[in-house]
Amino acid sequence: MNKSKIIMAVTIGIMSFMMIYVMLIQINIVNDDDREELEVMRDTELRELLASYKEKYEDADKQLVDTRAKIEEYKKDDKSEEDAVALLEEEVNQANMLLGKTNVKGEGIVITMDDNIRYDEQESRIVESLDLVYLINELKFAGAEAISINDQRIVSTSNLFNINNLININTQGTQRTIRIAAPYVIKAIGDKKNLEAALTIKGGFIYNYLLDDYIVNVEAEDEIFINKYEGDLSLNYVKKKEAK
Repeated sequence: MNKSKIIMAVTIGIMSFMMIYVMLIQINIVNDDDREELEVMRDTELRELLASYKEKYEDADKQLVDTRAKIEEYKKDDKSEEDAVALLEEEVNQANMLLGKTNVKGEGIVITMDDNIRYDEQESRIVESLDLVYLINELKFAGAEAISINDQRIVSTSNLFNINNLININTQGTQRTIRIAAPYVIKAIGDKKNLEAALTIKGGFIYNYLLDDYIVNVEAEDEIFINKYEGDLSLNYVKKKEAK
């Protein structure tokens, strides 16, 4: 096998891995303490959530079909070594962007959430991990392509959970522990008009949280910078299933 064919094989492998990764690993940032609250979600909310996941799955499935078509095209084409290297670099860059391993920029919105401390503790409003989970999901449903919280990139393996008055984010056992505190600055890259409208519309995230006396603000920006994810994205349990 010549060098060009080896590079092409590596490219195909990367593309296949990316599509499997996107389809099989969904963002899961709800800890055990939050499950009880999720169980009492209104029926309409659950139906909307199911519809959104169905749409996401259909999009991922379409991307998988398109990728398979590309792979077949690459197999048929007799590309030069230079073309193969350029293709490999392009696919690696795209893979890193999808995985959150690249610094990115673009238009979007910046949301700031802070604790609203009152003299009466029962009247205080403390931002918890579940609040940020809801916000992340709202942003993703509205089309956000990259999200960070206090400069911590949100990826498919991200986790959020409460530790006293702090929130752990992107923790990986004892090897990587990151804790953040209010105020929480959430950056989201995407269509700024759509993102802002989705959050501020009546019944949207910010509308509801303002009604509950939380301190929350949103600003649309022409250019937002989001840093890459610094943690480990290796898979420990997902394995390729051999075809029969």
